[in-house]
Amino acid sequence: MGGNPLRSYGRGVAWVALALLLALLVAAPLRAADRARLEAFLEVTGFGVALDSIALSASGAPEMLGLSASDFGQGWSTLAEEVFDTGRMREMGLSILEQALDDEMLGHAAEFYASDLGQRLVAVENAAHLHEDDDAKRAEGEALLAAMPQERVEVLRAMNAAVDSAGTGVRAVQEIQVRFLLAASYAGVLESEIDEGMLRALLAEGEDELRESLRASALASAAYTYQSLPIEDLRAYVAALEHPTMARVYELMNAVQYEIMANRFEVLAARMRGLTPAQEL
Repeated sequence: MGGNPLRSYGRGVAWVALALLLALLVAAPLRAADRARLEAFLEVTGFGVALDSIALSASGAPEMLGLSASDFGQGWSTLAEEVFDTGRMREMGLSILEQALDDEMLGHAAEFYASDLGQRLVAVENAAHLHEDDDAKRAEGEALLAAMPQERVEVLRAMNAAVDSAGTGVRAVQEIQVRFLLAASYAGVLESEIDEGMLRALLAEGEDELRESLRASALASAAYTYQSLPIEDLRAYVAALEHPTMARVYELMNAVQYEIMANRFEVLAARMRGLTPAQEL
């Protein structure tokens, strides 16, 4: 049969590497979480790329202050890259997982994501995570949804519900906003200090609107991300995500992502003061 022998060789190497990662993950018990096994976990599940993609969220920081990146001058890009350093964020993620990820969770997730289906999912998820133009991605996702059979739409909805089975997304986004805005206020980035109680009350008023916005955004993102996969694969993914152990894994991974994002936004706010005069919120 035809085909590029170099590409075939590359696929063989990739599967050998994957087999070694899986062997490392399941070979030994997780005591105080072996760092090498956790690093393998980041790779086989794609969670490492998900952590790296947090850096792309830095572009939203000025908007939360009613400003744009250009308001912070030429130093903005350098500052954002320093604060959202991917190596630092992976280290933070590993430190949290080291304390919270147990044997059952690690083994269960690793076994699924090392499967043929799991690796197809990781491939498309990694590609979507690293796509920098969120507006273009959402527009394409919405266009796909408009022409999509309702049956597939419902499977994507079920998938998104399973990814955040604890329903923490809205509260997490609110907490990130609170921590960032308070840090910006304390650092003098804003002209006047923010009252935390008033800020939380204001965010609570918009909670329903935020929930719908996040739901619509997640659905468009799923339509874009999984467009190349058949509905049978998506149904199998939903079943895997709904397993109680996988639900625990995702609850932890979501918490890790949210904590790292909130922490980095706090650090960013503290360092933004040197880039611009005080601004009103």
